[in-house]
Amino acid sequence: MHTPRLALPLLQPGQAQKEMLVNEAIALLDIAVQGAVAAAALDVPPVDPNPGDCWIVGNAPGGAWAGHAHEIAGWTSSGWLFVRPREGTQLWVGSTGSVALFTGGAWRLGELHGKLFIEGDQVVGPREAAIAEPSGGSTVDAEARTAIASVLDALRAHGLIEGG
Repeated sequence: MHTPRLALPLLQPGQAQKEMLVNEAIALLDIAVQGAVAAAALDVPPVDPNPGDCWIVGNAPGGAWAGHAHEIAGWTSSGWLFVRPREGTQLWVGSTGSVALFTGGAWRLGELHGKLFIEGDQVVGPREAAIAEPSGGSTVDAEARTAIASVLDALRAHGLIEGG
């Protein structure tokens, strides 16, 4: 007998008198370690879950999830288990193919947080101030201005600089 996601071994009845507590602890580990959920921000439990499937509970849960807002709900052969996320908990959300981050008491879905380094060099940092479009001057170079405007538009579209 083992947990459905990570195949952690469970105690068999009769192996120890504490199999229920040990098995529940192992099932909670199976939910939280290398966390992945089917979907996020659901307030109603799925009708026919499979053991090992998990979800991020929404803001106003009902039914079997009542009282577990923002927690990770995992279905086991014994029923629902819940894990309260800690600051910095990250989970893979299968329905969106993105990451969820728990910060400031709430889940932030589909966002990446931090700095981007490539081979030890930071290539993306905090958003910088707006850069004005080129204008004026004694010589107008339309091609250069078009190229600069295109670069600025791309940086704005990616959120790397503010709109001008």
